[in-house]
Amino acid sequence: MAKAVRLKGVDEELQKILDANMDEAPARRRAWEAFKNIQLGIDHILFKTPTDGLKMQEVKALDLHFSSSLPLWYLSYEVNSRGLQIFSKRWLPDTSCPKAMVFVCHGYGDTCTFFIEAGIARKLASWGYGVFAMDYPGFGLSEGLHCYIPSFDTLVDDVIEQYSKVKENPDFQTLPSFLFGESMGGAVALKMHLKQPNAWSGACLVAPMCKIGDDLVPPWIVKQILIGVANILPKQKLVPQKDLAEAAFSDIKKRELTAYNVIAYKDKPRLRTALELLRTTDEIEQNLEKVSLPILILHGENDVVTDPSVSKALYEKASSSDKQIIIYKDAGHSLLEGEPDDMILRVFSDIISWLDEHSNNTSC
Repeated sequence: MAKAVRLKGVDEELQKILDANMDEAPARRRAWEAFKNIQLGIDHILFKTPTDGLKMQEVKALDLHFSSSLPLWYLSYEVNSRGLQIFSKRWLPDTSCPKAMVFVCHGYGDTCTFFIEAGIARKLASWGYGVFAMDYPGFGLSEGLHCYIPSFDTLVDDVIEQYSKVKENPDFQTLPSFLFGESMGGAVALKMHLKQPNAWSGACLVAPMCKIGDDLVPPWIVKQILIGVANILPKQKLVPQKDLAEAAFSDIKKRELTAYNVIAYKDKPRLRTALELLRTTDEIEQNLEKVSLPILILHGENDVVTDPSVSKALYEKASSSDKQIIIYKDAGHSLLEGEPDDMILRVFSDIISWLDEHSNNTSC
């Protein structure tokens, strides 16, 4: 298990909640509910995004299978076709029709209730976009074994199902719909596009996981051993890995704030999950020429988590007639969370400019 982190200002009762095993969703939900107000007070530029003029809504359950002993806040979940409770949230401009809809695909081990909620979603909504985000099965507040991906394709199908229901809403059907994928979410977005070539108006990919950095991939012999063990113990947390926060966050002060994302996965990768990520990146790398939608690719030059050279290859090989790539000098992996404030604002400006150029105001 990952070493427990003691956070300033946390009393003993709350610390017990945070130290609990979060393999299953009830413990993660309990920790998030107990800690969410403390999270909102951290000193990070994303958490200072104004919320005036925004409507935020947690999507209510369509079908409930909860114990009567569970607190009422558990009702902010939907049950998908596989019978899993999925957490999702939406942010809409309160005073106008959205310019377009943006569907967020979060990264490895992450959730839509921390950096995405505090800044990315609110920032885009404040610029007139409707934003939708969800926690994948096994991630964040959604049901499932924490950060266990038995099949990446099934995960992608779950995201397609969730977002297709939103797109069918009569209020949004006429609006452009964009995918926004960060890190592993970039791989999710690309797989969604490859499964639905004509379903999306475009995609913004931030440090997309088209290939995992060489420093994070186990040596060949270790990989072969892990493949063999995964057939017997797929859920075990046995894959060696460097500190992802240290690898991804350039700004040391911001790196320290990742501890406040209390329901993020911080243990060693599970065997099947790691192998699915490697298999998926190999597949994507072999199919870059099939990417045909308008794309904006953003990558830090010094990224050691996902390989920026493959983002360059995506730009060169994609069959899209409308494509753009920006490589940020001296920047690392977490462009929107882990860089100095001026870089974060620059990246946001590039994203919003691209979305504005590719959106049209269609009546809702």
